[in-house]
Amino acid sequence: MLKQQVLGLKTLQPSVRSPSSPHIHSMDSHKVLLTTLLLLLLNYASYASTSLEGDNFFKTCSSHRCSKHHGPDIRFPFRLSTHPPPCGAPGMQLSCLGHDTILDHPVLGPCKVTAIYYRHRVMNVIPLADSSPQCPLQKLVSRNQSTHVYTPVSHSYPDSILVGCSRVATDQDRIVGPSSCLSLSSNASQFWYLIDPQTDMSTLPMDCVVVAKGIPIPYTYNKNGPNHRTSFRESLFNEKANRAIEFGETALNWHLNNITSTCQRCEQEGQHCGFSSIRGQAFCQHRGSHAILIAATTSVATFVILVTTALYLSLKKRYNEAIHLKVEMFLKTYGTSKPTRYTFSDVKKIARRFKEKVGQGGFGSVYKGHLPNGVPVAVKMLENSTGEGEDFINEVATIGQIHHANIVRLLGFCSEGTRRALIYEFMPNESLERYIFFHDSNISQELLVPHKMLEIATGIARGMEYLHQGCNQRILHFDIKPHNILLDNRFNPKISDFGLAKLCARDQSIITLTAARGTMGYIAPELYSRNFGDISYKSDVYSFGMLVLEMVSGRRNSDPGIENQNEVYLPQWIYERVIAGQDLVLNREISEEEKEKVKQMAIVALWCIQWNPKSRPSMTKVVNMLTGRLQNLQIPPKPYI
Repeated sequence: MLKQQVLGLKTLQPSVRSPSSPHIHSMDSHKVLLTTLLLLLLNYASYASTSLEGDNFFKTCSSHRCSKHHGPDIRFPFRLSTHPPPCGAPGMQLSCLGHDTILDHPVLGPCKVTAIYYRHRVMNVIPLADSSPQCPLQKLVSRNQSTHVYTPVSHSYPDSILVGCSRVATDQDRIVGPSSCLSLSSNASQFWYLIDPQTDMSTLPMDCVVVAKGIPIPYTYNKNGPNHRTSFRESLFNEKANRAIEFGETALNWHLNNITSTCQRCEQEGQHCGFSSIRGQAFCQHRGSHAILIAATTSVATFVILVTTALYLSLKKRYNEAIHLKVEMFLKTYGTSKPTRYTFSDVKKIARRFKEKVGQGGFGSVYKGHLPNGVPVAVKMLENSTGEGEDFINEVATIGQIHHANIVRLLGFCSEGTRRALIYEFMPNESLERYIFFHDSNISQELLVPHKMLEIATGIARGMEYLHQGCNQRILHFDIKPHNILLDNRFNPKISDFGLAKLCARDQSIITLTAARGTMGYIAPELYSRNFGDISYKSDVYSFGMLVLEMVSGRRNSDPGIENQNEVYLPQWIYERVIAGQDLVLNREISEEEKEKVKQMAIVALWCIQWNPKSRPSMTKVVNMLTGRLQNLQIPPKPYI
């Protein structure tokens, strides 16, 4: 647009005089000077905007860890699945599962990332899904791991050599094994070893033969160089080769055309790497370099801001009009027989001009109000509504059509221009989250006694069963968590917040989503990677299981505020205590009957969070398990890595 302004200024110059005019050359000089000045200002503005773009990139795409003190730092060219796509390069998406960092590798499947060396373009991973627990090394030997982005690490020398022997070799440094599980020959008595390439083969039994070279083992940066011969090198090889044999841990390089060299140079200079979507190229993070630049381009920047603001307001107006039209078309189809439609003036009266704020979330704010007949209500203002009005449409299209004792009731709504509001029955005891994680009142202690917890869990399960099986269309919630479970005046649970919900046919067992949806810690594995299974109503079952584990333990399943990050992963802690027959409630004395109720809830929850969706029960079965006898429940398989 600025270039168009330059062209416009050129055409507005005075007409050129006759050749005899003494002003011809001075006029041409002025035109050249003006053009040059404008081009210089354009260059300055472009450079300044690049600097600002860099600042915005690192603000939007900040580095992150799945665990507060452990695990790899995730930054460009990688990105978390919860970050915008421009924050990472194609094929470089990672996700958090508990405290673990997960890579969905096209060949190896889901892998736990144990380390990332950005300076050397190397990452260490452990394959998870479809691996043989008896022989983790098999996958590294039998498959070509190369993809268009990832390749096994290759150095100036092979990482390790795979040797087959018919007899057991004597223990010595840089010879790691044996592994007798590889299916590489018909000889069942064959023993397999990983050896350092610099090992003297004469130290092995005479009949040993080299089967393969360059077997990738975990990478560790040695500042003394790859050929540094010390006892440290020997112990380092032994440790890495053992990790390859025991866990199948391996090292991968990544390759991203012109991005690779730029980012590697940035890391070697101690700077982080970013990416400009406008210029289509990577750049290094510079600190404190644009202060003088901004001062030199104040006038141009002001002009650019004014033009951009006008363009933004115009586009925003057209965008809002398009969303309004979409919402109105939905409401016209939806009909008027459901919850009452109010004007925004009515909503202000109902909410008493928004004086009593009772909640705040990513969507906006919640206010307490009263209908004209005096019934107390909660008014949710969709101030930060996203997704082209779909969160509003989802709410009205789902809970606007149903009525169940364990689902919050939608009483009315408003859609007037860009203003949208939802009016619900008022829940005086707020959300379940308040009582699980904050134990400051006698009410919370009374609520958390085992029989009441079981009542609440069963109520939530009945509500979810109705969503999955009791409606004309199956409703998948995709955001079951304590914050979205509201409690009425008798502490009966009611499921709320259907902004991420999806409708599908009752006989449709598998659905398709373009991106993961939900809240970290409650999202089922298959929403991150299809290698774990298909997305279905079983994804809600997983979220319910995590919620019940938090009710049982009183702690979050993934809490970034935990001081001791060495604390064991919540599902693992509960599973191990159930197996060992140990108490799950540690902060107060409870009776044997209450202990049985807590154990019953824990076993049901552990079934619900199985990694394979097919292993999880339906919500109908969950209700039966919660209302049945503990003695009828089987201990589930281990539900974590």
